[in-house]
Amino acid sequence: MLTIDYTLIIQLLNFLILILLLNIIVFRPVRNILNKRKGQMSSDAESAQELGEKTGKYSAELQKNISEIRKNGIKEKEALKSEGIGAEQKMLNDTYSVVEDKINRARADFEEKRIKARDSLQDEIKGFSTDLAEKFLGRGI
Repeated sequence: MLTIDYTLIIQLLNFLILILLLNIIVFRPVRNILNKRKGQMSSDAESAQELGEKTGKYSAELQKNISEIRKNGIKEKEALKSEGIGAEQKMLNDTYSVVEDKINRARADFEEKRIKARDSLQDEIKGFSTDLAEKFLGRGI
């Protein structure tokens, strides 16, 4: 049977002292560690979220800069290309004019030599025709 006597009060005091000691020695430090861990986890999560936002912002800025650099590169490439084409046209025009001058000088030299050759051949033809006539006729002309 269950009797209420002074041992029950000792057991009750023993139980309360045990709970108080367990609370001081075990439960309170464990709760403190869990609360610190929870605080650390939330601060780490906030830091990770901030870093994620910064990363997104920097990534967008980087992509923007890359696209601007590509556009500038394409513009510069086109400018250099058109400059090169202009220089090529100038070089070709200069070459064509030099070649045309050489061709004109060569034609003029050829025409001069042709005229000299024709004049000398005409003089020789007169001499040959006179010689030929004298041989056919057998007398001097």
